[in-house]
Amino acid sequence: MAYQSETKDGTPVFHFRKPTKNIKLPSDMTSWQRSQAYKDYFSFVRHLNESVKGKTTSDRYPVSPAVETATEIIAELSKWVEEIPPVDQPQRFGNKAFREWYSRLENNAERLITKLVNIENATTELKPYLVESFGNPIRIDYGSGHEISFAAFLCCLCKVETFKEEDSVAIVFKVFVQYLELCRKLQTVYRMEPAGSHGVWGLDDFQFLPYIWGSAQLLDHPTIEPSHFPDRLSADRNASDYLFFRCIQYIHETKTGPFSEHSNQLWNISGLKHWSKVNSGLIKMYEKEVLGEFPIVQHFPCGSLLSFECVTP
Repeated sequence: MAYQSETKDGTPVFHFRKPTKNIKLPSDMTSWQRSQAYKDYFSFVRHLNESVKGKTTSDRYPVSPAVETATEIIAELSKWVEEIPPVDQPQRFGNKAFREWYSRLENNAERLITKLVNIENATTELKPYLVESFGNPIRIDYGSGHEISFAAFLCCLCKVETFKEEDSVAIVFKVFVQYLELCRKLQTVYRMEPAGSHGVWGLDDFQFLPYIWGSAQLLDHPTIEPSHFPDRLSADRNASDYLFFRCIQYIHETKTGPFSEHSNQLWNISGLKHWSKVNSGLIKMYEKEVLGEFPIVQHFPCGSLLSFECVTP
């Protein structure tokens, strides 16, 4: 549950607490996969997947004040990148200026969250998810675990009813898309390295969720087939409408050489005939290779909104 009690009129009363990390050993993975947090988070991912099926990012959809506020917050974070340029250093990767950007995020997180959620003590629980969404300041890297943290932040915003059911499409097409562009900006400007990358055998150096939701957008598309997406011209033509193609466009912008060599896993996926197979396969892959991998989820914190308590069978 998102809360532990109600007032007489049914208004939720939240009992926030600072999230803690419970997945400390590989043996904790079974408890994680049986937890309320796992169930709620994965359900949230699948719900958003259903929400964007057959839709393009340029379609009309409701945009609430809460969604607008969320995008304004991300825009402010993006502006900081211009204010904190990369420093001269001998290392090619991992520019140390990212640590200053991250420190500013830590120092301003409560102020930013309060713009979205005006509930007492909410920042205590929401802050760790937001702060951990953009990369690690020590290693100056970014990976699926950071993406999970931002999706968990969005999930929590739904649980405290900042976002409503009718915001589902906008959460993906407005908030998450803007988050992705900020992450790409951080990765490019500060030369961030992939966190725990599987190299050529991984799906993507940095992201996973936009492939799931992006393939949902393309279900039953009359002309665009999975075989089209490795082509750069196809990616450029469709990037503004489909998350999947924007991801492929970014790969082309940052990597050289044959697509089949630098993105072998995606190349193999392009051999599937139907987007439905791509979408269902990616969801299963996400469950196994992201949510089911200890090195990725070991840093996931659980509080009252995303609880580590075991779900009753």
